[in-house]
Amino acid sequence: MSSGSDYVRPLAELAVQLGANVQPGQVVLVVSEPGKEPLARAVAEAAYERGAKFVDMYVFDIYFKRARVLHAAPDTLDYVPPWLGAQVLALGEHRAASIALSGPVAPHLMDDLDPALVGKDMLPWLKQIPEVVEARTTNWTGIPCPTDDWAALVHPGLEPGEALARLWRKVAHMCRVDEPDAVAAWRSRLDQLVEVAGKLDALALDALRYYGPGTDLTVGLFPSSRWQTVRFSTVGGIEHVANIPTEEVFTTPDPERVNGVARATKPLFTSGAVVSGLQVRFEDGRAVAIDAEQGAATLQTLAAHDAGAARLGEVALVDRASRIGAMDTVFFDTLIDENAASHIALGHGYANAVDDDDRERMNTSGIHIDFMIGSNELAVTGLTRDGGEIPLLLAGAWQLERAI
Repeated sequence: MSSGSDYVRPLAELAVQLGANVQPGQVVLVVSEPGKEPLARAVAEAAYERGAKFVDMYVFDIYFKRARVLHAAPDTLDYVPPWLGAQVLALGEHRAASIALSGPVAPHLMDDLDPALVGKDMLPWLKQIPEVVEARTTNWTGIPCPTDDWAALVHPGLEPGEALARLWRKVAHMCRVDEPDAVAAWRSRLDQLVEVAGKLDALALDALRYYGPGTDLTVGLFPSSRWQTVRFSTVGGIEHVANIPTEEVFTTPDPERVNGVARATKPLFTSGAVVSGLQVRFEDGRAVAIDAEQGAATLQTLAAHDAGAARLGEVALVDRASRIGAMDTVFFDTLIDENAASHIALGHGYANAVDDDDRERMNTSGIHIDFMIGSNELAVTGLTRDGGEIPLLLAGAWQLERAI
């Protein structure tokens, strides 16, 4: 039984060649954590083989975060050293590429800490990240990196070696590196998602209504809200795929026209804490009540970060054809779980998904936190500007052929 070593090199090559699409002469930053060294090193090797000029690494250690929450003065927990944000901006200035390795490390490390204090320290998230994303000055991607602790979280009933091997097989399948040509397989899947986004754009929807167990939510859209995939292009014309795997189409909503209740269908792992059993109530665009069976205080703290933190910045739709959804597994990694089910996000919106006329009204914030509300029991309906209703997703299947 392979522990995953067979997939390390193919996954690294996929991240370099298709994900970030590293160009000859580029500087590349690999964002990692302790325990992910094999994949990080394979990414560095693949990037140099691709012609990178220099490959650097930024390592975030969650044990440092625990020590800070335990011992630092509470009023200092939101402090971020200026050189961390400066590095993000420098990546854009130098037209660099970046590759981040996702997946929780030591997922239970914060369980015994005050969740409100945990939510004050937002690292490794930095407010300069959306600024660089919107400027389209870097070609970037994120890929999952299985570890022992993550495998134990996803498959708690298995022996450690078997759990890790199973997680690696699932990651390989969702990332399509178990196919003879993963790059070609992804290009085909991305073409399908681009086609879906185009069909949604053609409907010129005014709002979305989500209805299912525990959820009855209406989200307004801007007149210029455009549906997108994570197939992005830099200002210099470098096409890249912002995260692998990806199964979503998304857009930026009107942050003032959100009303109703949304119940999460999967747990959320954010700021080192698990938030499960989440329910959020919105009035006139603002989250006025955030409740959860676990971790509510962490998300409540994050939603109070700034004026836009309690409003929506993204809506995304995912159908049941997703390879991830078919696994019926909670991965506790937003990069993966958000591509298993339709989701919404508190915080910063995507400026590239709206025109200039609406850009000033889109939500801005120092946070961006996705949580999953989709399932086969959730129905998503498009509301038109003349009062019509168009089924979009029903029992997890697209209804677009009927809509157009």
